[in-house]
Amino acid sequence: MVYVSREAAKLGFDPHDPTWWNLGQGSPETGPLPGGAPRIDQVSILPDDHQYPPVAGIGELREAVAALYNRLYRRRLPSQYTAANVAVSGGGRTALSRAVASLGNINLGHFLPDYTAYEEILGAFRHATEIPILLSREAGYRFDQEALRREIAGRGLGALLISNPGNPTGRVTSGGDLAGWVEGARSLGCALVLDEFYSHYIWRAEPDEPGPTVSAARYVENVDRDPVVILDGLTKNWRYPGWRVAWVVGPRRVIERIESAGSFLDGGAPRPLQRATLPLLEPDRVLTEVHALQQAFRAKRDYMVERLQALGMTFDREPEGSFYAFPSIRGLPAPLDDGMAFFRRALDHRVVVVPGMFFDVNPGQRRNPRMGRFVRYLRLSFGPPIERIRGGLDAIEKMLRDA
Repeated sequence: MVYVSREAAKLGFDPHDPTWWNLGQGSPETGPLPGGAPRIDQVSILPDDHQYPPVAGIGELREAVAALYNRLYRRRLPSQYTAANVAVSGGGRTALSRAVASLGNINLGHFLPDYTAYEEILGAFRHATEIPILLSREAGYRFDQEALRREIAGRGLGALLISNPGNPTGRVTSGGDLAGWVEGARSLGCALVLDEFYSHYIWRAEPDEPGPTVSAARYVENVDRDPVVILDGLTKNWRYPGWRVAWVVGPRRVIERIESAGSFLDGGAPRPLQRATLPLLEPDRVLTEVHALQQAFRAKRDYMVERLQALGMTFDREPEGSFYAFPSIRGLPAPLDDGMAFFRRALDHRVVVVPGMFFDVNPGQRRNPRMGRFVRYLRLSFGPPIERIRGGLDAIEKMLRDA
């Protein structure tokens, strides 16, 4: 996104300019939604808020996060999360950096394609050896329990970093498949580090998934023994990206290491915003917002998928979660069947998209970029309001018509 935004800025792109259409953005619209929970528009600052925050987060927020996971995913289960199972940090990248920094000298698996920021984060911490795992386009990027066990055992993985729902593919692993992932990690002693920042944006889940949201927390047997580490926060699921409040949920011993990593990496999230997060985690309010979010974004998702298909783009798997579409453009006329060429031409029409090649995560640039599998793909966001999506797709349609 840094590269895409910088290149667009060279041509005058301003995110507040209504004549530009940003279909590359990685954030959701942040205004009120029909039927949604009230939005917070002011934050109080108490005298104690001027002090440094605890590295792992204020106690009230840690307790509230644990209580929310227990309410949503662990009702009537004997093993329950507590504040000691939660570490709060200043944003998703910080949470992920803490988690990766706390890993030992291990083989760390990650999927292709996946979130672009993984490349920088994995490249910054050299104690872990990154092992790429190719997801099959033909299988719609599905990765079942048996495939997971083969990769863990065959490659000697000590941890596996996964976004679920997947970014950019929109793949969702849920129900029995997700339970199988957790069981496989438990039995083989491999940590699952799960990026669940889009877990409220669910458009299709397995029939045996009981709730409106998806989390591996539902399938953990013992919160202090199962090697499952979950990352989430306000950025996407609560639609407050500017707050930079995120958290890690996992076994106590892992949280202690994450807290230690945070003491030298970042020092903690701002106290006032941590305190202001508390009402946002009330379970009834969360479920109200989830329902409104899914109603609003499902309509945008369906609209974008239909428009892109009408323009000649195809999907290996239509998005089941997140607010991204990841179409193949190999059927478009040359040179617009190449993601980077499409991106450049779209900028001339004041539209921002993200070429698929950036999701071919390649820490340290060890693999030959010519081997990339996603040069004929794009990621387009239906995070913006519907009128912005409509305008951007209209501009793309005109671009293709004039090609």
